[in-house]
Amino acid sequence: MSAPPRQLVPTQRRSQPGGDPPGGAPGSGESEKKPAILSPSTLFAIVGILLGSVEQYIFNLPDFARALWTIALIGAGFPVVWRTLRAARQGNYATDLVASLSIVTAAIIGQPLAGLVIVLMQTGGESLERFAERRASAAVRELEKAAPRIAHLVTGDRGLIDVPVGELNVGDVFLVRPGEMVPCDGLVLSGISEIDASQLTGEAIPVPAHEGSPLMSGSLNAHGVLSVRATARAAESQYSKIVELVREAQASKSPLQRLANRYAVWFTPATLVVCVVTFALTRSWTNVLSVLVVATPCPLILATPVALIGGINRAARLKIIVRHGAAIEMLSDATLAVFDKTGTLTIGKPSVRSVVALPGFTEREVLRDAAAVEQGSSHLLARVVVEEGEKRYGRLPQATQHRESPGEGLTGMVGNAEVVVGSRAFVARHATASLDVFDTVEDGEAGLRAYVLLSGKPAGMIEYADSLRPELKSFLATLSELGLSRTVLLSGDRAANARAVGLAAGIKEAYGELLPADKATMVSRFRAHGEVVLMVGDGTNDAPALSAADVGVALAGHGGGVTSEAADVVILVDDLSKVGEAVAISRRTMRLARQSIVTGLMLSGVAMIFAAYGFIQPTEGALLQEAIDVAVILNALRASWS
Repeated sequence: MSAPPRQLVPTQRRSQPGGDPPGGAPGSGESEKKPAILSPSTLFAIVGILLGSVEQYIFNLPDFARALWTIALIGAGFPVVWRTLRAARQGNYATDLVASLSIVTAAIIGQPLAGLVIVLMQTGGESLERFAERRASAAVRELEKAAPRIAHLVTGDRGLIDVPVGELNVGDVFLVRPGEMVPCDGLVLSGISEIDASQLTGEAIPVPAHEGSPLMSGSLNAHGVLSVRATARAAESQYSKIVELVREAQASKSPLQRLANRYAVWFTPATLVVCVVTFALTRSWTNVLSVLVVATPCPLILATPVALIGGINRAARLKIIVRHGAAIEMLSDATLAVFDKTGTLTIGKPSVRSVVALPGFTEREVLRDAAAVEQGSSHLLARVVVEEGEKRYGRLPQATQHRESPGEGLTGMVGNAEVVVGSRAFVARHATASLDVFDTVEDGEAGLRAYVLLSGKPAGMIEYADSLRPELKSFLATLSELGLSRTVLLSGDRAANARAVGLAAGIKEAYGELLPADKATMVSRFRAHGEVVLMVGDGTNDAPALSAADVGVALAGHGGGVTSEAADVVILVDDLSKVGEAVAISRRTMRLARQSIVTGLMLSGVAMIFAAYGFIQPTEGALLQEAIDVAVILNALRASWS
């Protein structure tokens, strides 16, 4: 249907229901309330410490100061202890137990200031984590901020009305005006324009939009009014999928985080043993409290998710979406890289491999005249021929009487000669001579070809081939430097072609003629032999292998956007080198996380020895442990830095 004239259409606004927010994705509203960085317990502890210190050190009222600190300790410490008890009832004996024992012991033996510092350390570390999460969620907020909010809905009785995009349903017709973002996935009904989908695909070249063209939400309409029928609700469209991928990545919990909690299986009993020995030797509950205080490593353990979130955030800035923290760990441990061929190691866009001229014609005539006619087509192969013709021969002549048969070929006049370009069946309908001559120049290999007639006579062929990515050699060298020296190519193409591409790329192991299930089986076989497998693919054909791998990476920069739900990592631009960047980020992130764990535990262990002998008092120990934990958390935050 054609778009109504803008000046004649009344524009109204329909009130937004209490359903989806304007962006169509949950939580994408501008007015969404953000949680406070500092918890009530943290604030209560800070206020209690400050007020008590004023009474103690300025007004010289130690009893009043102790009373204030005790009240603050009960108010701020109770939520921490209660949460630990609830976790213990569920069998989760994490290092929070040591912090809670410190708080309770401090209250019992009359050391409220030390207890308050422990509360501040415990809840402050969690606050640092929330701060890191807020930094890491900047990518989500930026995506949501840029999300389309309003759609111009075409109605039969009310004309054109503006509605929140969350109200669009499948089958609704809406307008997209010049300069506006497409609010949801749809199909063009009428209008002609160009679409900038670079935010979704990484491709800077606008793509033509006309009747029948599919549109993805989040792409930008360059010019012309388009009438579009919605094929998916905004919350289910491509833009919202990108937002959700980022959100999922930041909400996940990595196995390494759980591994860090499992340190409590030996660390907590070891701490209790040291406490028992300390009391047996010194008969001092103060020394016992000092040991508990310096052994409180919960913020240290929080440094691990801080590092993971920082790594995910850094990757997102490079258009690498890591869907969960486990993918960071698996990327870091990967020992074998497996690749699909077409669209992954190769560009995925055909180029002219050769021009074959038949007797009586020249390559120049075949390519130049074919390219002249192809200028009138928007087909991908037509653009490839035009680019090659202009590259070789400069400006092309203009063709007239252009006629195109979609999916078959096209005809046109170049000067006084009729030029026909297309499939063999198509040119056969226009030929005035036998096409058997083509058989004498074909090499017998299956491939993509366009046949050319000049004035009804067979003139030649244009053969297409996919090209290796220009960044492939440097990318494989980078993987080797990162420790991934073994690489494997799995392809559905003929085995000979797979081996040829592997040889050209420097990949010794190449397997062809594989169905999707065969690829998944081979990936599983590699894993069974002890390899940690990184699988890289670019389409739904690769989904089984991506799922079978320890970590699957989807190249979503061309053709499909973010479509592979099987992938753990999604590359939003058509750049294979981003996989190497993802591996480098993961290895640096895990190195920083492990540094934080080991360094913190070692420092806590040394401090426990001094505390057991009475060289560190509870308050001093709490401040010392606070400094240790803040230092390792800040070290973990380095994972988000460039």
